Amino acid sequence: MRTLDPRGFGLMCATGAVAIGLVLAGCANRVEGTANPNNADLAAYKTEAAASSVAATSSKRAAAQAKSVADNCTQFPTTTGVGVSKYNEFVDAHDANAPDYAAKREAAVSTLEDAANKVEAGLNLGRDTLPPDLAGKFTDYVTAARALADETRKMSYTAPVGPLNEASKRVNDARNAVRDACPKR
Repeated sequence: MRTLDPRGFGLMCATGAVAIGLVLAGCANRVEGTANPNNADLAAYKTEAAASSVAATSSKRAAAQAKSVADNCTQFPTTTGVGVSKYNEFVDAHDANAPDYAAKREAAVSTLEDAANKVEAGLNLGRDTLPPDLAGKFTDYVTAARALADETRKMSYTAPVGPLNEASKRVNDARNAVRDACPKR
């Protein structure tokens, strides 16, 4: 059996390394000049990046608007419905000269003001994300509910009912306008 000559093996490895180095050096030609991007590719990339950014921003804005509309429209019937019920109880007590007339009047006033405050709080939370026309309808309701609370507070058995009826009509109109503007579930 023949043994491997260490000198021959070392010489063969060194020769192989030199040959590989020469091949690599021959392939590595230096190009003179300054590296510049391909202007057409760069313009296309910038356009695509801007469009992607606009789409992401638009998508976030649409999602925030949908959430704000859903939050406000979902709670509106429940919040305002309590005010309607208490107001109707007051009207029934007024018309019947009921002994609990004053208590029902105060409950109606309190509930109408509470509904206006809750709707206004939701409106304020969604001010930047609610569509302006819907925000305007919520604001109209808040104004009308507070006016009805004020007129209700003024009521006595001898007070004229005209201003109260007008205020009630404005609340009903404002409430219907919001319900009509909100998406149907």
